[in-house]
Amino acid sequence: MSEELRMFVEIGFNVLYLIVVWTMNGVMSMQMGRVPQEDRKVANMFRWAFVLLALGDTGHVGFRVAAYALGGIEKNSLLIGMGALATAITVTFFYVVMLYIWKERFHGKFGPLEYALLASVPVRLIVMAFPQNDWGNSLPPVFWGPFRNLFLVILGIGVLYLYLRDSIKTKDRLFRWMGYCIFFSYLFYMPVILLARDIPAIGMLMIPKTIMYVAIQFLAYLGLWTQKDIIPIPLSVD
Repeated sequence: MSEELRMFVEIGFNVLYLIVVWTMNGVMSMQMGRVPQEDRKVANMFRWAFVLLALGDTGHVGFRVAAYALGGIEKNSLLIGMGALATAITVTFFYVVMLYIWKERFHGKFGPLEYALLASVPVRLIVMAFPQNDWGNSLPPVFWGPFRNLFLVILGIGVLYLYLRDSIKTKDRLFRWMGYCIFFSYLFYMPVILLARDIPAIGMLMIPKTIMYVAIQFLAYLGLWTQKDIIPIPLSVD
């Protein structure tokens, strides 16, 4: 894929993604009354999780679109870096909310694992505050880029484990499929963290990674707002 074609694919996807995620946030907010009382707290937490995600990504992918319009990524590295910082903060708290969603859905209690996951949040924020992160650069630093993302990976994989462990145990297909979406989001994200600096085309994996988050939002809406059995096919692990 040529550089120009990759740019247009990215711009088109970014604009469509922001339209979809903000529209879904609006629909979720306006239709909260449809959610059964017993699911309303979880639904409301999902709504706020995706408001956080959308806010950060408006800075991240929105600034990338603006940078292309203003002459390119290289000429607007500060804009790109600030967008990356915005989404780095909000996606961290997105997973904190997802952790509390697990707690509410499965009546979980915090133990060593859950407190360790929460502890990774301030550590990540402190690491992100170091000037070596060079947030004004469009390219993440060789060491500090993967290092600051290590704590997000710990948090996300921990949430993934909790979702899959308890959804399989309770035969909760909705949250099991959300767990699968988190798994694939990280599967697509890891090569970007490790290789995108040297192989820019790998950055296109952010598209399927982002689609996984949209899938979680639609799963939450269909499963909690409409109460539909969105995955009617039984899974062999039941």
